[in-house]
Order: sequence, then C-alpha cells, then structure tokens
Amino acid sequence: MALVKRAVALLTAMTLMLELIHAAVYKVGGSAGWTASGNIDYKQWSATKTFQVGDVILFEYNAQFHNVMRVTHAMYRACNTSAPLATYTTGNDSITIKTRRHHFFFCGVPGHCQAGQKVDINVPRSDETAQIPASSSVPSPPVPSARVAGPASSNALSLKALRSPFGSFGLAMAVSATFFYINLA
Repeated sequence: MALVKRAVALLTAMTLMLELIHAAVYKVGGSAGWTASGNIDYKQWSATKTFQVGDVILFEYNAQFHNVMRVTHAMYRACNTSAPLATYTTGNDSITIKTRRHHFFFCGVPGHCQAGQKVDINVPRSDETAQIPASSSVPSPPVPSARVAGPASSNALSLKALRSPFGSFGLAMAVSATFFYINLA
C-alpha cells in the first residue's frame, strides 16, 4: 500500500513539474506595464500572445494611480466597476491562468477603462485552436508552430529558466532514482 501511495505522489509531482516547465510569465503591456498613459493597445498586445493554462499574467503598475479588476465580459464591455470578480491593488499582481476561456481585466480608476486600460486574456479551448476549413470565407489567424518563449523583449519568461541547473536530465535522474528506491522498498 505504501508503494502505491509513493507512486501516486511521484506521478502527481511529475505532472505538476511538467506543467510548470511549459508555463510562461507575461507582463501585461510589455515594458510599459499596466498604465493609462503611453497609448498602449492592450488588445493588440494580447492578440500577439498564445496563452495557455498555467501561464502567469503579471500586472505591474503604480498602485497610487491604478488597480486591476477581474470582471465578466458584460462588465468589461461597459467598463462597469460595480461588482468585480476580484480586485488587485499591490502594483505587482501575478495571476495564474487556471481555465481555458476569456479572462477580462481592467483598471477600476474612473476613466481608465474607457481610455483603453483593459485587457482580454484568451486561453482558447482545444477545438478553438483548430484551423477553419479552407472553404470558409473567414481567414484563419496565424498559429505558431511551437510554443517557445522569445527573447527578453517579448516579455514572456519561460519557467524553464527557473528549473534546477540539471534541467531535464536532472529531472529524469530524480525520477529514475525514485522508482529504484520504490522498487527496493
């Protein structure tokens, strides 16, 4: 029984590690961050990203002048601040994407959402990422061939860089050693 519990714990840990390895951190707005000034097009910014479950969305801003509100689609369209799903006020808010759907955020300071300080983070379902048939009159959006974080200027930090110095080899060795240990027990 102890052997089964150890094996289940190991498999769970391996699954979580693999998710972290593939996650990315995106700073909303790139180098400008989360601001109402600077004419940042957050719609364009998010359209150039391929978000996935496990990714971290980082809002960096001056907490004296801004905040982040997570809202419904209707609230997002109307810039309605009356009942946000969540409000963040630290100036350095990290939000992990846990579901495949649209995630809507805006600044709740009066006038900021209306000025364009709002972003739609879309994590498409698997069937939404399939290409539209060629017979359709709607053009297919470009689909990246691989999910690889670009240079630092892309503002996506792959969590692969945060792994142990042994990388995949170290992970494989740890898994092998654990299975060896379990088999001896």
